Amino acid sequence: MQAVVLAAGKGTRLRPLTEDKPKALVEVDGRPIIEDVFDNLLAVGASELLVVVGYLKEQLMERYGDDYRGVPITYAHQAEQRGLAHAILQVESHIEDDFMLMLGDNVFRSNLADVVNRQGEERADAAFLVEEVPYEEASRYGVLDTNEYGEIIEVVEKPDDPPSNLVMTGFYTFTPAIFHACHLVQPSDRGEYELSDAIDLLIHSGRTIDALRMEGWRIDVGYPEDRGRATQRLEEATPEATASTRTTPEAETD
Repeated sequence: MQAVVLAAGKGTRLRPLTEDKPKALVEVDGRPIIEDVFDNLLAVGASELLVVVGYLKEQLMERYGDDYRGVPITYAHQAEQRGLAHAILQVESHIEDDFMLMLGDNVFRSNLADVVNRQGEERADAAFLVEEVPYEEASRYGVLDTNEYGEIIEVVEKPDDPPSNLVMTGFYTFTPAIFHACHLVQPSDRGEYELSDAIDLLIHSGRTIDALRMEGWRIDVGYPEDRGRATQRLEEATPEATASTRTTPEAETD
């Protein structure tokens, strides 16, 4: 399965760390975040890495070139950072079938393989990991609203008043149907084309959506303090634990 990595953002909330480098090259536990992303994707069978670049893109392209550990890399340029749905459209012409998507600033030690396996079994138009976060943090993410049966009825991006504390994480699988939805998305109040709005369109059109509970942990490195937390979590793990929790549901949760 092809894997898309979104790494075009300026990382303004991570400044001063991103004043002279793209966010994906900010180091966590001694190496760039994007290498952790690449390793996670290779571990669940990525056949090609499609990297959406933008801010200071030359640094990423020169550092990694045409392949990472033998897996080919294709770059797509997002000239203006206009949201995740807009970023995904930059790779539309390169996608051949179902694909994985990971945000280039997330550190995962969780059950990514469960999402990939579910995609292979059921071919949902969108499948992703979800987790519960403190209510005061939910407004940082795409938040899920569910009915009394636990079915997803809406996805809301960074709401001021979150309908729940159940949020999407930064790993997904999609069929090519997501591209049509992304083309239909209108700019949000933030002026961006939101991925959550595209997924919401899939939901309301009756497409199959699978949300799997995350087992293990992940840290969205959006602020300098998140970088410190991610580094601490990785340093606490032994090499054996790190390898075993990368893609399996036995990851530690404490």
